[in-house]
Amino acid sequence: MPIKAILTDIEGTTSAVSFVFDVLFPYAREHLPAFIRAQADKPAVAAQLEAVRQESGETDADVERVVQILLDWIAIDRKATSLKALQGMVWAEGYRAGELKGHVYPDAVQALRQWHAEGYRLYVYSSGSVQAQKLIFGCAEVGDLTPLFSGYFDTGSGHKRETASYARIAESIGLPAAQVLFLSDVVEELDAARAAGMQTCGLARNGGELPGHTTVASFSAIDPSAD
Repeated sequence: MPIKAILTDIEGTTSAVSFVFDVLFPYAREHLPAFIRAQADKPAVAAQLEAVRQESGETDADVERVVQILLDWIAIDRKATSLKALQGMVWAEGYRAGELKGHVYPDAVQALRQWHAEGYRLYVYSSGSVQAQKLIFGCAEVGDLTPLFSGYFDTGSGHKRETASYARIAESIGLPAAQVLFLSDVVEELDAARAAGMQTCGLARNGGELPGHTTVASFSAIDPSAD
């Protein structure tokens, strides 16, 4: 079946892993405590703090304890939806202040623009929150790329190494999974997408292969019409 939609990962695929680990995570780690202390009573923040308490099993944790739990989760890169949501709020302030600019590889920018012009529907699936995804692309170094995308998915759709997550996304997109091409740098994610029926292409920007999947070093080597 011909490809009609392209679903892409961010970290290591459209954007450098170093941007996440060397820029975004340190920024969140530095600014998250003060952000939470100042805004803990705001409904959107309070809801996420309560989710942290429930997920950690420390239902009576005060604000300072929740802050420490979140810092511990950042240190181990825990894929907790509540953490990702709070990080997204902190990053939003950084982007608005001009302290952060989203990194997107030039080859990814060029390909995404070309595919959009050719009529492919573009989607993002990342462990980072939808808000964080929109910030990376909306405040990119090259300008606002969000008009290129038709939708965004995060761990609210399920974890990225679970086949059911990709089935949910295909259903949400409204296409047979076989008409969706998934791009990632993680073989377990590619395996899960393929098991759900999607077509796959792996990104190995430093060379090498992602076993069982077509693997390229650049978006410029991807031709959706050939899949």
